[in-house]
Amino acid sequence: MNKTQLFEQIKKKQSFLCVGLDSDIKKIPSFLLDTSDPLFYFNQKIIDATAPYAVAFKPNLAFYESNGLEGLNSLEKTVHYIREKYPDIFLIADAKRGDIGNTSALYARTFFETYNFDAVTIAPYMGEDSVTPFLGYPDKWVVLLALTSNKGAFDFQFMADQKGEKLFEKVLRTSQQWADSEKMMYVVGATKAEELGGIRKIVPDHFLLVPGVGAQGGSLSEVAKYGMNDQCGLLVNSSRAILYASTAPDFAKKSAEVALETQIEMKNLLREKGLF
Repeated sequence: MNKTQLFEQIKKKQSFLCVGLDSDIKKIPSFLLDTSDPLFYFNQKIIDATAPYAVAFKPNLAFYESNGLEGLNSLEKTVHYIREKYPDIFLIADAKRGDIGNTSALYARTFFETYNFDAVTIAPYMGEDSVTPFLGYPDKWVVLLALTSNKGAFDFQFMADQKGEKLFEKVLRTSQQWADSEKMMYVVGATKAEELGGIRKIVPDHFLLVPGVGAQGGSLSEVAKYGMNDQCGLLVNSSRAILYASTAPDFAKKSAEVALETQIEMKNLLREKGLF
């Protein structure tokens, strides 16, 4: 999916919601454990319930890898289900990979060829040659970690050089030499919304994947105020607040209600920006 197609989906659904499929076998409704594939069954219900309000889904690989081969099978079935039933959904592998070139080339093959994701999250610490292999696929995206939503972000990401440039700012500036806004997005945490204005000055045209709204307490209106551009430029992720809205038999319905509330707020923010 290219940038124009993604923006078209945002306008069509009047939403920039990304649902994080961080499906924890220990948190899903207990009655699902009696099914043949609890994670996939849970995902299927969540996907069907929230797809009308979401433009993207983002499985976090750790929640599947932790269950061994069964978990990877659940992931593969989840991706196949989304591709078959909701082909216009933007699909992100939250894998946070990044290694020497030949290893990254195999990671890229894994997520773009074997699984057919649209995008994968990448850690930039090892530099350009660890990212380049992911950039050789048409209409596929690198989502580079820039400024994350966790408290540990302050350990390194705000370190400044003698000119006052912070590390996350250097990541933003340097990585623009590797790819343009048609192939690269950035992770910017909603809990750092006050930084979004400055980030937009560095990367005015790129999409930002924004975690931290919902259970982590980030403000959607603040994210839109400082981070939205003339093509929206935002994919705002919500995971726990939607996934675990209920553990009752009607859990999917409750998840849909939370997703709808978020979509309505997003619709209003897009209207204020004049994007539909």
